[in-house]
Amino acid sequence: MTNRSKGETDMSSALLLIDKSDAIATLTLNRPKSMNALSGALRAAISTAFQEIQADPEIRVAILTGAGRAFCAGLDLKELGGGSGEQTADVVQGDIMDTMAAFDGPIIGAVNGHAITGGFELALACDILIASDQAKFADTHARVGILPGWGLSQKLPRLIGVARAKEVSFTGNTVTAAQAYEWGLVNRVVAPEALLPTCQALAADMTSCVPSILTGYKRLIDDGYGMDLSSAMLMENERAVASARQITAATIAERRGAVIDRGREQSEG
Repeated sequence: MTNRSKGETDMSSALLLIDKSDAIATLTLNRPKSMNALSGALRAAISTAFQEIQADPEIRVAILTGAGRAFCAGLDLKELGGGSGEQTADVVQGDIMDTMAAFDGPIIGAVNGHAITGGFELALACDILIASDQAKFADTHARVGILPGWGLSQKLPRLIGVARAKEVSFTGNTVTAAQAYEWGLVNRVVAPEALLPTCQALAADMTSCVPSILTGYKRLIDDGYGMDLSSAMLMENERAVASARQITAATIAERRGAVIDRGREQSEG
């Protein structure tokens, strides 16, 4: 794992590259020859990286992407092929998804290429997905012969609908970037050279928001998503009241002015 904000090292040997700049951490899976397949070492590096940026008060947004032509090809099947069923079960129970979910800030997935099976699940662990027009998604769990354990069977139907999710998962067929956008799986599709700049601009917009509200809003949406509507509405109101009690009239006036100024800049830009 390489942290480029603290100096350059041998980039070719680092499994995960980390660049920190302006409250944004960009994490790049760096096994391009293996299509960024999730070896045990890479999974550990991702988990450690998210724990570290969660503990870093200067980092507020993360961008996750891959080096080369793939975002992530999923679990390293060559590595798993030399292990036992119990070892495979341990991988499914691994903490990579927990450490991503525990990161308080938004995670933007910059899907630069293939996102396959476990790599698809890695993408779905992000809050927002921006895809290169070269991106492709596929769920090959049924072809490999293992059930998903990182959320794909539950998240995908909620994003694109049950029937479409079943088609994707029961066939293992590829979903193009254009299809992913049409189905609501990704927020935007851009040219490859525009992928990281688009994600960085989006992350910068997020870091310009009130820090505590940005993280609180993410939790509000995520916590409410698993509730029935009545319970979620009640939770929202309770948290809104608690938040409002901590804000002074002077603070609201100051922030209102900043919002108006930004609106003017965007309308003129």
